[in-house]
Order: sequence, then structure tokens, then C-alpha cells
Amino acid sequence: MNISENHVVSINYELKDVHTGEILDSNLSAAPLSFIVGKGQIIPGLEEKIKGLSQGDSANIEVAAKDAYGEYDDNAVQTLPKEQFAGLELHEGMTLYGQGEHGETVQVTVKSFNEESVEIDFNHPLAGKALLFAITVAEVRDATADEILSGYVGGAASSGGCGCGSGGSCHTTYEDDEEEDHECCGSGAPGHKHGEDGCCSGGSCGSH
Repeated sequence: MNISENHVVSINYELKDVHTGEILDSNLSAAPLSFIVGKGQIIPGLEEKIKGLSQGDSANIEVAAKDAYGEYDDNAVQTLPKEQFAGLELHEGMTLYGQGEHGETVQVTVKSFNEESVEIDFNHPLAGKALLFAITVAEVRDATADEILSGYVGGAASSGGCGCGSGGSCHTTYEDDEEEDHECCGSGAPGHKHGEDGCCSGGSCGSH
């Protein structure tokens, strides 16, 4: 069965930065990542290039930044008052989480800070990177009627967002990422994409 629209696909993968060769993520020692083709659950460049593969196939798939998490947007870097981050022990490069006006998870990175303000980056951590997925297709099957209706494997909506694709103004506090190995979207999948609502989009962000 060749992969096409409305198929449930499960893959094992190792993800690298095309230019540096750095391994960014892998689920080779974990359960396969499952998703429904055509539901926008993984980045478009990867979804398009797996079509036509079959169960048991392996492939190296290169995805340009524009077809992954987009080009890096300098306008998505903002400076906010430090009091919005009260109670947090800040350090450069740390990941913080909040909640957007539509309930979506807002993920930001601390770029720098001083006594008065904090510079945060709403770009997804992989924005601007060309990605190389080494994948093996573990399973391909037809989605059930419930899965097609809900858009999710198993028929139930999943929770969580994967990074941030757009900037916005956040007005309340953030929370530190307390998990050392936080996995994108809770699925361990950098291939997953963030919701279309973007991040914070001018709304307030509550604690995550």
C-alpha cells in the first residue's frame, strides 16, 4: 500500500541539521510516530515527500526551511518587561511556555535579559534550518471513519502545540520547561507542526 491521503502512517526517524550534521531528534529507541496524511499534522515538506512510500521502505528526506518551520523571522523577537517573568531564574537559551488566547501552547526562547527587560524569541527552535529525516515506514493503513472525522489517530484530538511560528505580545508570566527532554507536541516529533492560530497573537499568555 503506497502512502496517500487519509492513510495512517507510522514512522521511525532520525532528524539532522542538513548543514551541520547535528542530530536534532530521534525516536529510534521509542514507539513510532503515527499521523494521518492530509491532516496537516506534520510539516508539509516531509508529508509531501513520504507519499508513494510503502510499509517497510526507508528513505532520507531533505526538507528546506521554508517547507519545515519557515525562515527565521527577526520580527518574532520581542523585548518584554522583566516583571512578566517574576519568580523565574532566567538564563540565555532557556525555553519558556505560556498559553495563548485560543488555548494554544506558546513556546519562546530567552535570547538575553538585563535588570529591566527580557528579549524573547517566538521563532520555532528549528526555524531557518534545512532538515534531513532518515525514516523507516513501520506501518501504513487506511484511517478509520472516526479518525478521518476527528483528524487524529485513534479518533481523539491530541493536546499541546509544537513551538511557535509567529510572534505576539504576551502580558502575563511564563513557566520554565521543567522536563529535561521535552518532546515537541508530546509525541517526540519535530515533524509535527504548530496550530494555525500562531502564538499568543496579541492575547495574554497564562501559565502552562
